[in-house]
Amino acid sequence: MTVKLSIWLRIAVVAGLAILAAAVSMFAYTWYVRPTTLSIAVGSLDGEAPRIAAALASRLAETKAPVRLKIVQTANAIESASAFSQGKTDLAVVRGDVGDLSKAQAVVILTEAVALLVAPPGSSITDIAGLKRTTVGVVGGDTNQKIVSVLTKAYDLDRANVVFKNLAPAATRQALESKEVRAVLFVAPLTEKYLSLVRGLFPQNAKSAPILIPIENAGAIAEKERAYASFDIPKGALRGSPPNPADDVTTLKVSLYLVARKSLDNDMIASLTQALTSARRDLVGEFPVLAQFKAPDTDPGAYLPVHPGAAEFYNGSQQTFLDKWSNVIFLAPMALGALASILAAGWQFLRSGKLYAKPKALDSLYALAHRIRHADKESDLSEIENEIDEVLRMQRASAGEGENPLDDATLNVAAHRLEDLIHERRAALARLSPSPR
Repeated sequence: MTVKLSIWLRIAVVAGLAILAAAVSMFAYTWYVRPTTLSIAVGSLDGEAPRIAAALASRLAETKAPVRLKIVQTANAIESASAFSQGKTDLAVVRGDVGDLSKAQAVVILTEAVALLVAPPGSSITDIAGLKRTTVGVVGGDTNQKIVSVLTKAYDLDRANVVFKNLAPAATRQALESKEVRAVLFVAPLTEKYLSLVRGLFPQNAKSAPILIPIENAGAIAEKERAYASFDIPKGALRGSPPNPADDVTTLKVSLYLVARKSLDNDMIASLTQALTSARRDLVGEFPVLAQFKAPDTDPGAYLPVHPGAAEFYNGSQQTFLDKWSNVIFLAPMALGALASILAAGWQFLRSGKLYAKPKALDSLYALAHRIRHADKESDLSEIENEIDEVLRMQRASAGEGENPLDDATLNVAAHRLEDLIHERRAALARLSPSPR
């Protein structure tokens, strides 16, 4: 059966298919290259952490990074950790000693906060034992509850009647001047901005300066409390000449991490880590605290496990283009071959304007063999001969239209076989016919 289609209908069909294929391809490409946006919870007492996160987010957008950041601002590190643990955000900036981090995996260490236990100039307090029966102010007290608890336990400060009192930053100087507190505990990055804030709390001259109280048991504390590490505040950190402190002072430090959910895709986090590393280089002049930006501990037994995607970036094991797309590259030629076949069929369709629905030639010829063997009269055999001629004629016509017809030898063998069967059946019918009298 042959169905004729007009040339305009054929053109419309092929054009529609081409437009559909182009639209699907464009949609797939747009979907693949679209940037992924991850929400990040970030907050700090002085608002500096959200400012840095916003600057990083802006830089990622400017450089058209594949991963973007949506800032979810919180009041402090406690709220950031809470929002993250409750699944409200994909990422968070957290302190290693604050909140529930059981679902967190480290991406980068943004900075490190150092415990500064400071007494006013001229104070008789030079070590933790000197804090006996005194009140210590804690700036950012809610966030620093853990470190206060650790110090209390390590030095048995409850028995020494040491009282810790939470202080707002704005009230700290007044509390020191009125001797409401005899020392102050800060936990902040060791950068000029925060050191200036500490200096500004105390009257200073060439002969007097604040006293940094060492935490001598920092190493032992860090072994028990893995969120912390021992750290030496360098000589002259508060003042260069004469140096204050006069020598290195041992204390504790804790890392501020950018953490990600375990379920986030490895390639996505590897891309984010790479983009943040590049953005940090551009922003370190404006935000000196980013000079402390570094990779987290990638050992399997690390306090906060590193996200596998970030580990790929740090270990140089990120998948290359060929690693990611080797299967596609291998399968593409086959897909293109199939597409070429479809296009060739479409071209043939445009040329001929016919839809063929016909049985295969050999199947038709083989079906005639059964009819020949059961033919009861000469007219049936003549009709079959006509059908054989028609099949052969159609095959000759197909050869002229480029439809890959069967080869002549195969057709001739089949046709001769049928002719032999017709001859034998005619002879059989002649023997069965009654002889004329």
